[in-house]
Amino acid sequence: MVINPNSLSTAQLHQILVGTINPRPIALASTMDEDGNPNLAPYSFFNVFSSNPPIMIFSSNRKVSDGLTKDTLHNVMTTKEVVINVVNFSIVHQMAVTSVGFPTGVSEFDKAGLTPIKSDEVKPFRVKESPVQYECKVQEIIPLGDKGGAGHLIICEVVRIHISDLIFDDNGKIDPIKLDTVGRMGRAFYTRASGDIFKIHQPVNQISVGYDQLPEHVQESTVLSGNDIGKLAGLPKLPTNEEILALKNDKRITYLMEAPSNYALHTYARAEIKAGHYEYALKLLMLKDMW
Repeated sequence: MVINPNSLSTAQLHQILVGTINPRPIALASTMDEDGNPNLAPYSFFNVFSSNPPIMIFSSNRKVSDGLTKDTLHNVMTTKEVVINVVNFSIVHQMAVTSVGFPTGVSEFDKAGLTPIKSDEVKPFRVKESPVQYECKVQEIIPLGDKGGAGHLIICEVVRIHISDLIFDDNGKIDPIKLDTVGRMGRAFYTRASGDIFKIHQPVNQISVGYDQLPEHVQESTVLSGNDIGKLAGLPKLPTNEEILALKNDKRITYLMEAPSNYALHTYARAEIKAGHYEYALKLLMLKDMW
């Protein structure tokens, strides 16, 4: 097959590009607007381009549908600062929640259940759960067009690096298996550095529930992982009270609700999440507060 790019729609061409140029590393970009409001968004048009000076570049593209730009671009143009957080498998579902088009001013940290921590050299927060965080000063922003799908190359110089001690081997070298980075493929596909390919279905144009709307015992769970909670936070809506209370008719879950701790309930819910039954797991967890 031979294709003339000019013969395709932007959406068609985009799918060919992202479906064949992969896996692409993901920059979870933390920025802050002029009023101090934080923003967090993932970008897979991203890589490192120089060691001396240390330069990273990511592209914030105009939306294909309407040509609008994202809050990230506004923020880096205004403040000239960004933190690029590395995405590994342990936070990939929380990362996916940050891709949702929440209204300006809504904190993706709150919606994804990620922890903001103070940076040393720049104002934007770092993501505590990320294994590597790069504090950057924006050197230049190069617009590549004014139509839907056009990118803006954001050229960043690294001024401070934070690396988790847990990703080093016994010789003090970075262990790629322990780092466990995630790459973006085409459509809903992602891949781990280990080679496993998996899917995340996270509609970006549909507002999701968010971590902040989940029951407190879920947010504080020692059983459910960040990815488990991210899957629940990424659902498009909360179940109704009627849907939740309907589970009371299932006598098999009575012991889960009446147990002295939430351990058994959360363990059961985690198994349902692993099986892909996200809506059922959320109803089950929300029933605890209504029992």
